[in-house]
Amino acid sequence: MCMVLAALFISLSAFIALTNWKVKELYEVKFSGGKIHGEFKGLKAHIQFDKTHPEESKISASIDANTIATGFFLKNSHAKDALDVDKYPIISFNSTAASKNGNGYKTNGNLTLRGMTKPVTIYFTFENNGSGGIFKGSFKFAPKSFNITHDGTPDELTILLSIPVAQ
Repeated sequence: MCMVLAALFISLSAFIALTNWKVKELYEVKFSGGKIHGEFKGLKAHIQFDKTHPEESKISASIDANTIATGFFLKNSHAKDALDVDKYPIISFNSTAASKNGNGYKTNGNLTLRGMTKPVTIYFTFENNGSGGIFKGSFKFAPKSFNITHDGTPDELTILLSIPVAQ
């Protein structure tokens, strides 16, 4: 009986077709909190996602911390110092689980920033338009939990994501 169940599970899992999505150039990774807001460029991501089987999804992403842009060069310099971009030039996320969440989805994972890794949950939606789509999501975290304590550092940062993708 165990062998039959194992064979059934293996054969059913063959029908789960995770799609590999490639990030398109018009993506947005924005942040805001307190008196600071801006965006990052330099996104690289590996996204395997199927909206009918989100639990099988795998998402990993990294961003070049040096690309932080606040709209003002002095704030850019302060933000780069706060992130210690010379020592930690990459900010990364690796999912550990994904699931349906109301009308959207959520993925739990690990955010690595300034050499420290902490769990975060990203809530997102996915609009599929055939061979492409767009992921839109957000998450919040406390910069102080990553030892970012410079003057003007907000208690909480919100990250907003708008990631157009193609197969």
